[in-house]
Amino acid sequence: MQDLLAAICVAFVIEGILYALFPEAMRRFISQVLGLPEGQVRAMGLVAAVIGVLGLWVVRG
Repeated sequence: MQDLLAAICVAFVIEGILYALFPEAMRRFISQVLGLPEGQVRAMGLVAAVIGVLGLWVVRG
């Protein structure tokens, strides 16, 4: 559980840094995502999740 919480905190740090350093680019990215069909957003999320699981498997393996 401690590792899960640490990973969530790291995700918040990375996202916060992106918004702090590139606010306009993040706005453009969000507006582009909002314009995509729901199925495409869902597919991108699933691909990202699979890549994350595979990455964890390699690192923690």
